[in-house]
Amino acid sequence: MMFGRKWLYLPPMKRLVIFDLDGTLLNTIDDLGTATNHALEAEGYPTHSLDAYPMMVGNGVSRLIERALPEEHRTLATVERLRERFKEYYDSHLADHTKPYPGIPELLAGLQSRGVAIAVASNKYQEAVTRLMEVYFPDINFVAAEGNRPGVPTKPDPSIVFDILSTHPTPKSETLYVGDSGVDMETARRACIESVGVTWGFRPVSELRDHHADHIIYNPTDILPIVDQDTI
Repeated sequence: MMFGRKWLYLPPMKRLVIFDLDGTLLNTIDDLGTATNHALEAEGYPTHSLDAYPMMVGNGVSRLIERALPEEHRTLATVERLRERFKEYYDSHLADHTKPYPGIPELLAGLQSRGVAIAVASNKYQEAVTRLMEVYFPDINFVAAEGNRPGVPTKPDPSIVFDILSTHPTPKSETLYVGDSGVDMETARRACIESVGVTWGFRPVSELRDHHADHIIYNPTDILPIVDQDTI
């Protein structure tokens, strides 16, 4: 904004952007599917095409395993046994095929240079979230990188968002939540935070619309105008 001959700098309207991880920042689907197939095969269950896994992920590893199992074998004991096999494999192979979506590293760097705080809220177990952040985004200063932990319910329960807001206090009106699924849009709604649905992830645009995304974007750079202006 210009007054006379001087420019007045206006800071971003959003001071904290919370990102989902899988399907939003990182394309993890091949490694998730391969780890699930490893667990299934080790226990004698049929495996799935990797193309089937985008519709299975999003609610944590236990739900992923449950959805991948034949319906008649979806017991708590079986899910827990396969979950341990999954983690044992995934911990050693989580970066085999995973990579950031195009434009994501540049987006994160751009937000950071603007002074916008960046956080991650994921249903993936905490150890894997921490490791993936170290591998793929070592130069980004995340104010929080929260994954699934004992005693913390998974999204769409908003507890993980409230934990981030406790760690980095920010008014909800100055916070943005970005994700690729209906689970993410519902998380943002329950937390009373403005939501952005991204179309490059694991779920169709129709799911984002059905769950009332405040914004739907097709390119990471489309987040910047939302951050820079008061849109709602």
